[in-house]
Amino acid sequence: MYQFFSPMQITPAGWLKTQLRLQADGLAGNLDKMWPDVKDSAWIGGNREGWERVPYWLDGFLPLAYLLRDEDMIARAEKYIVSILDRQCTDGWICPCSEAERPGYDAWSFLLIGKVLAMYCEFVRDIPEKKNLWKRADKGLYKAMECLYRLMADSTIKLFSWGKFRWFEGLIPLQYLQSRYKKDWIPALAKLLREQGADWNSFRDTWERPINEWTFHTHIVNIGMMFKYEAAWCALTGEEYTDIAEDLWQFLEARHGTAAGCFTGDECLSGTYNNQGTELCSVNELMYSCELLYSITGRSIWADRLEKLTFNALPATISDDMWTHQYDQQVNQISCERLPGRSIFRTNGSEAHLFGLEPNYGCCTANMGQAWPKFVLSAFRKTRTGIECPMMVPVRLDTKIHGKTVSLCIDTEYPFRHAGVYTVTAPEAVKFTLKIRVPGWAKGCTVNGEKFGGKMIVFSREWVGTTEIRVEFFDAPRMVSRPRKLKAVEYGPLLFALPIEAEWTMREYEAGGVERKFPWCDYELSPLSEWRYGFASADFTIVNAPVSDVPFSAAAPAVKLCTRLVPVAWDYADGFRNIAAPAPVSDKAAGDAVDLTLITYGAAKLRMTEMPMVKMPK
Repeated sequence: MYQFFSPMQITPAGWLKTQLRLQADGLAGNLDKMWPDVKDSAWIGGNREGWERVPYWLDGFLPLAYLLRDEDMIARAEKYIVSILDRQCTDGWICPCSEAERPGYDAWSFLLIGKVLAMYCEFVRDIPEKKNLWKRADKGLYKAMECLYRLMADSTIKLFSWGKFRWFEGLIPLQYLQSRYKKDWIPALAKLLREQGADWNSFRDTWERPINEWTFHTHIVNIGMMFKYEAAWCALTGEEYTDIAEDLWQFLEARHGTAAGCFTGDECLSGTYNNQGTELCSVNELMYSCELLYSITGRSIWADRLEKLTFNALPATISDDMWTHQYDQQVNQISCERLPGRSIFRTNGSEAHLFGLEPNYGCCTANMGQAWPKFVLSAFRKTRTGIECPMMVPVRLDTKIHGKTVSLCIDTEYPFRHAGVYTVTAPEAVKFTLKIRVPGWAKGCTVNGEKFGGKMIVFSREWVGTTEIRVEFFDAPRMVSRPRKLKAVEYGPLLFALPIEAEWTMREYEAGGVERKFPWCDYELSPLSEWRYGFASADFTIVNAPVSDVPFSAAAPAVKLCTRLVPVAWDYADGFRNIAAPAPVSDKAAGDAVDLTLITYGAAKLRMTEMPMVKMPK
């Protein structure tokens, strides 16, 4: 069985703590103060949305509050937990609907609130002053999932709609309960969920090409979630894992993959077109799937994919101050202005790519907060013999091994730099194994100045006192091939793009009873600089700068690549005046080459990422 360390043993530091603080001070950290679907939710006795939005919000706000040790945020999160438990029915039913409404209430939010309560229990179980709250939440979760079992066993409740396609999310709280209670109903409920849930392996024929039709099985968020279904099932039941996730990932990547490591889906699968969108919720859920898949399987490829998503696709779709976000991001994104006429997006509206409070739909508003905190929680993996470090990020672990205190501190500016110092402190002698993953992109590695050639750095020894281990990975900027004979540039785990200077136009208005007033307003981004370029050279000069108070900042990027680009003939997509066509008219130079600078994809809110290698005149 996979194991994480106790969340309260993990403390973010450096730029990662700065990123969490930005989130806490931004939209995700303040929805309970102003957004009716959280502030006045039926989950806490109000009259607004009583389905997925409060559980989605808590799924990110709760770990954020505890990781930052922010007492005000902790109190606000726990107010919701207590209010939800106060309203739990005597038979265990926990969602805000009447008994008569239960059969028609989509069980997805039941599974989601189960995940939230399980996570809350993990955070507070080892905090003495939270003992009573932990017992209450633990009991509430037990009663809720047992109630769901009874109702599904007698066919009062059946999975349909979102719950049918997200059935495996219920395995997460069941995993927690099984670790504490050896009850027959726990695996029995898991079996019922699987029997009534969708068979994701049966849908691959429908993923061959994009269709302008909304379906549950091509919905990109459902797909982002589904990768972990077999691993979560096998972790709970002990069945043999057959690696379905890898097969499905490769199948989808070939047909719908993006340079940023995610899949197109606006909202449903959209092919390899660099001007199609990717929904923010899908990035969050892909990250979580990768985190669980690595924890369960230990396969390094899932950590590589997690890095690419986290350092590229995630920051790309949220503004620097984290007060606004997009519903859909585009790899080649030359404008974020309202689209006249029909939308470029297959099933989303013409404002899905604007930065705002809830562009297109509010699910991402509620769900955007989970990604960074859960990424921090995945920085360490507990093994039978000690500690594994899949991510080189600035974070500290304080734990006990064989009953003895051990701390591990990672001091690094990764991914902006490729080196870090791992400091192990053990006041008493203790034997354990420390493993440090070497990322798949690394062309070489040194450990304490000596060359290392493997994919996992392993120290099996007795530790006492303070030990420092310096690890450095080596790479050079590299071009990768993309569809339509285009290229993209990567360096380390980072994707780079040509930034387009943007004018941010504020939109303040009221819609759906919600006033979009600064700072929770919307923005349109209009291009102020040229975007029609191709690569004139495959040579890049690396320019490093300090990591700023906004780690993924377009104004002060921590790392840049200087190169030569050349103008090319590149039209707008057919029918649009602010969407680039997927490829240029030709790969021949339409002017003289110029020196320009690429910045990290996540920092460039308007950008050209996929460009041709231009045939230069001799």
